[in-house]
Amino acid sequence: MRALIQRVLQASVTIDNEVISEIKLGLLVFICAMSEDTELNAEKMALKISKIRIFNDENGKMNKSILDIGGEAIVVSQFTLSADTTRGNRPGFSAAATPEKGDILYEYFSKEFQKCGIPVKKGVFGGDMKVSLLNDGPTTIWIDNAS
Repeated sequence: MRALIQRVLQASVTIDNEVISEIKLGLLVFICAMSEDTELNAEKMALKISKIRIFNDENGKMNKSILDIGGEAIVVSQFTLSADTTRGNRPGFSAAATPEKGDILYEYFSKEFQKCGIPVKKGVFGGDMKVSLLNDGPTTIWIDNAS
């Protein structure tokens, strides 16, 4: 799986001019299931993101996880994280999981992330979403094949 996580002061997902999810302090997680991914990959990714220390401690050092700060998360499916830009100017997305598999792994990841103790809100798989965020730092981390 691939994830792009952003430390946020607030974030929201809007569909058809209606806010469907919003959080305050926490993480915006863009997640992409790749064709070879399994539920085990989703479990490892959820655990990795739940423990990654990208929130500041009392000394301003990135030393706390989302669990440590009592943060929440919005998880948004984003197959475009699978983009292959090595040939030409038009990205290819053939490395992404099929939509059916992608949806299953997106839901599975979200449940596993929530099992870690994080309040999870979500976007809509395959939806035309507008994502708004106030990036804190800015802090943005790319995670590929968490282990």
